[in-house]
Amino acid sequence: MSPLTLAKIAIRALLRNRMRTFLSVLGIVIGVAAVITMVAMGEGSRISIKEQMTSMGSNAIIIMPNRDRRGGVQMESTESLEEADVIAIRENATYINGVSPMMTVSGQAIVGNNNSPTALSGVSSDYLKIRNYEIEDGVLFDDVTDRMAKVCVIGQTVVKNLFPEGDPIGKTIRYKNIPLKVIGTLKAKGSGDFGQDNDDVIFTPYQTVMRRFAATTNIRQIYANSIGEGYAEKATEEIMGILKERRNWTKPTDPFRVFTQEEMIQMVTSTSDMIAFVLTIIAGISLFVGGIGIMNIMYVSVTERTKEIGLRMAIGARGRDIMFQFLFESVIISLLGGIIGITLGITASEIVKNVFNMPMSVSFTSVIVSFAVCFATGVFFGWYPARKASRLDPIEALRFE
Repeated sequence: MSPLTLAKIAIRALLRNRMRTFLSVLGIVIGVAAVITMVAMGEGSRISIKEQMTSMGSNAIIIMPNRDRRGGVQMESTESLEEADVIAIRENATYINGVSPMMTVSGQAIVGNNNSPTALSGVSSDYLKIRNYEIEDGVLFDDVTDRMAKVCVIGQTVVKNLFPEGDPIGKTIRYKNIPLKVIGTLKAKGSGDFGQDNDDVIFTPYQTVMRRFAATTNIRQIYANSIGEGYAEKATEEIMGILKERRNWTKPTDPFRVFTQEEMIQMVTSTSDMIAFVLTIIAGISLFVGGIGIMNIMYVSVTERTKEIGLRMAIGARGRDIMFQFLFESVIISLLGGIIGITLGITASEIVKNVFNMPMSVSFTSVIVSFAVCFATGVFFGWYPARKASRLDPIEALRFE
């Protein structure tokens, strides 16, 4: 019997029991739609995080004191970063094209009756290049002439909060009772790596923060960027070598930790990937349950149609014809549910993306894999009932009541 004929017979049989077929298809639809949506959520989050972090400096490197465990307690290295480390890296590193210290203090920025709870960051002029900030209006402070100057550049959120009615250039912000003259504003950047507002920033020379606000010579972090993609590992080794050489470091552990952009992306995305994986497994279980539903329906169908099977065998149908007939029914149910489920999953992903503003990305691979899994599900869960039908004895089948 030809496959086309078997397919026609299978479709007629399914249409005779529309409600049963609908419920079987529904189980597959729910499973596939859930898998597509969960995979789209995980992929969308991964892409969104990577794009956000890349927009903040595609070759960024962060240097900070290392952490180790002593007696089960996480402790920071006794070594601290200094301004001399920044100068040494700037002068001796060949795989670096920008380096800046980072000193941050928390407080309220005040202008008249307006205030903004914004952190004050002390940086060098290279920091804006490293983190892809651009000056929109005014100028940036100079690392030489403005070393301890009480000047600052501000982001667009700070502009809106503190200067809602006028141009901030030349105006004064009070931060912890210290006046800072606004000499420039930054172009808008939007949300950052962890959802923070990249425009809610105030930058001032790092020496200003060290001497006037923090009263310390230690630097919390150093930001740098490599000369291009593919040089991050060499830049990391070079930086670590410079820092160790300055301290004559001979211990087996490293005094500082150097994070590359790729490492930071992996750290941030690992948790979201794990959550997406667990959700996909849960969604996959619903697809498995749908497959069990197909097997159950096929068993019932074989039992109900025992006389029909006996009659077909009596007039010449072979065992494999009977097996393929029921196998076709199972595969048709599964593929139909897969097509509807894929469509529903893509639609649900778009709704979540547009209505709830969540990052969603339906990949072509996930669609193809889902369709293949549906076909495999139909074959796997339909094979045993179909095999049982093909092995019925014609005489016993005709006598079945």
